[in-house]
Amino acid sequence: MKLLALDVGERRIGLASGVAEIGTALPAGVIHRTRLTADVQAVIEAASQRQSDAIVVGVPYRPNGEESPQTEYVRGFVRALRRQATLPVHEVDEVFSSMEAEGLLRDAGREPSRDKGAIDATAAVIILRRFLESGGGAS
Repeated sequence: MKLLALDVGERRIGLASGVAEIGTALPAGVIHRTRLTADVQAVIEAASQRQSDAIVVGVPYRPNGEESPQTEYVRGFVRALRRQATLPVHEVDEVFSSMEAEGLLRDAGREPSRDKGAIDATAAVIILRRFLESGGGAS
């Protein structure tokens, strides 16, 4: 099963793609946000181009599991995506994924502050890995 993962932010949506059966998760770029309907269509197009079987969206909860205003913001995007997409849309907790992504990029010798898109795409990789590790995408 091919998957497209999303790290949904206010300015960008980080993308990662992978194959569940072999556990791959690779950065796949970013979508620069414009308006909700266009952003949803861009995600659907990205999923189609990658021949994805499902979409995984990282939903930001607080470390204690409670919801925040950002949780509701991303859930609104998920609702719009589910209305338009013909693919299944899964949710996974993405707590601290962006901070973890920044650390990974620093460890690789990159300066995350210079490339916010790289942070978003790497966060999407982390989201996809969490989904796969939780048993999501298992046949």
